[in-house]
Amino acid sequence: MKEGSIPDHVALSSVEVCAGAGGQALGLERAGFHHLALCEIDARARETLRLNRPGWNVLEGEAADIKTFSAKPYRGVDLLAGGLPCPPFSVAGKQLGANDERNLFPDFLRLVDEAQPKAVLIENVRGFLDSAFAEFRDKLVQDFDALGYAVQWRLLQASDHGVSQLRPRVAIVALPKASAGLFAWPAPTDTPPPTVGQLLEKAMGAGGWPGAKAWAKQADKIAPTIVGGSHKHGGPDLGPTRARRAWAELGVNGKSLADAPPDPDFADMPRLTVPMVARLQGFPPDWRFAGRKTPAYRQVGNAFPPPVAEALGRAIAKVLTATHAAAE
Repeated sequence: MKEGSIPDHVALSSVEVCAGAGGQALGLERAGFHHLALCEIDARARETLRLNRPGWNVLEGEAADIKTFSAKPYRGVDLLAGGLPCPPFSVAGKQLGANDERNLFPDFLRLVDEAQPKAVLIENVRGFLDSAFAEFRDKLVQDFDALGYAVQWRLLQASDHGVSQLRPRVAIVALPKASAGLFAWPAPTDTPPPTVGQLLEKAMGAGGWPGAKAWAKQADKIAPTIVGGSHKHGGPDLGPTRARRAWAELGVNGKSLADAPPDPDFADMPRLTVPMVARLQGFPPDWRFAGRKTPAYRQVGNAFPPPVAEALGRAIAKVLTATHAAAE
């Protein structure tokens, strides 16, 4: 794309970095955003994006890495979004914050400066709000202020937006100072999310297991937080011992994932498949994930639930639509 060449027909445009398997991109698409480019360093995740949306501009080469990606061709884009790596702030890691080599906030701020977007959305883990990172947050406010933006953040619960999972995530929203006061955080939905059993009964019984209905009745709560692990650590399981106990209370064996639903002769505690976990993350049934079980599950576990991204996207879109109208 050439400098300043955002298509005239695009109502709301976006560029996303650290796009992963497309959870945030899908939610933003549902909220009315047209993706001009998606930057993602993991080859499997890029394959997943293309499997599901062949028309998306999934970048390759140096442009696939946030450290070497240039946002200059997208100057004036409506939204610059990113699911920046969580290990610098995760309680499961060393919580090194700004000192972690995986801290990509400086790279992202460079892209904000290059693109001068009309809105910014960053997703991260709850640990970002820990007192240990107060100085980091203060510096972030100063950095955005220097670029002309007012930044705010909030801890959102995925279950408040229809996701059948206890998944707290921090959303960071930055807007030009003149329009920042127009933004309102999305309100929780009126309808509670389905339980694990309600959501997965059909999938669990797809192999002919006669116990699916009884299992679904027992799995009468939403899921604990799904953990995908990092590229260096984490396999196809549902987390550490504490998490596995929570899964066991729902009648799920969390020690590993299954390749297929239980067969008719199955007589044990069932395991989830990657597609089942994806449903618990809020992905639609037809969203496919590239790679074998471990890389596929890692993509699912690290994704931003699409319904939460959609709710945030709609809230940001209201501001952008209002500012567009005022400018005409």
